[in-house]
Amino acid sequence: MTTAKAGDPDRPVLVTGATGKQGGATVRRLLAGGWPVRALVRDPAAPAAVELAAAGARLVRGDFDDPASLRPALDGAAAVFGVPPVAFGPAGPETRLEAARGRALIDAAAEAGIEQVVFSTVASASAASRVPEGKALIEEYLRDHIALPTVLRPVRFMTNYLADGALGFEGISHGVHRHLFPPHEPMQVIALEDVAEFAALAFADPARFAGRTLELAGDEPTPVEAAAAISEATGIPVRYERLTDEEAAALGPHPAETRRRWEAGSRWHADIETLRVIHPGLRTFAGWLAESGAAALRAHLTAS
Repeated sequence: MTTAKAGDPDRPVLVTGATGKQGGATVRRLLAGGWPVRALVRDPAAPAAVELAAAGARLVRGDFDDPASLRPALDGAAAVFGVPPVAFGPAGPETRLEAARGRALIDAAAEAGIEQVVFSTVASASAASRVPEGKALIEEYLRDHIALPTVLRPVRFMTNYLADGALGFEGISHGVHRHLFPPHEPMQVIALEDVAEFAALAFADPARFAGRTLELAGDEPTPVEAAAAISEATGIPVRYERLTDEEAAALGPHPAETRRRWEAGSRWHADIETLRVIHPGLRTFAGWLAESGAAALRAHLTAS
């Protein structure tokens, strides 16, 4: 077995979750930077997969539930960008299955001699708290089995405002954005493009980012400020309403628990100033709106 040299721009980076939000953004960023990219997909004929191929990615078929399918996809790759393949059952997140899927990818990467894996999980709620159990297990396994591991923990995506809001939660419905957050307290957000940017930085300089865990955010407007910024940028009035305790409970145990923890002071805690030193182009919410968010939101809101 030959060890795949991390940071080698002539060897491809395998991107999992490539047809999803983070994976897709990372594929596009790496291609723009001249990296050869393999996009792991279950269905190469899916529209999102076809778009990636048209952009220059090489599609490779693979499934976390079939570990043997991962080995050919990893052969000769320099590094891996992974997103935990979340599993949900009737009772909520299936921690064991999520962890097993993440471990399958890590094992396959280690067997292929790949030194560097960048895994994107989720932001922790306070400096002392852990991420959800399935992701915590994956992070621990990554550090134990990969020579140059990097963990990215993004907060809430700015693109979440583009959700359909059909359940009265997330997105914008009838000019109202409804969520769990207190209306006048800071709420950290991150652009998908910046998650991809930090991944690209790690692949370009593996030694600098090896062993690091980065909580990622680009801005922290209050929900009311964010709604006002959307209104100004799109010309469409948007206001914010907070879900009541009863409404949060009706959505299930996870939203209700998140609301309780938020009230108790457990908040995302990314150090935005330090992140901007690492990545000076880190997008603010207003910057994301000006770049692409306002146009996407305007089209979404006028079509709905």
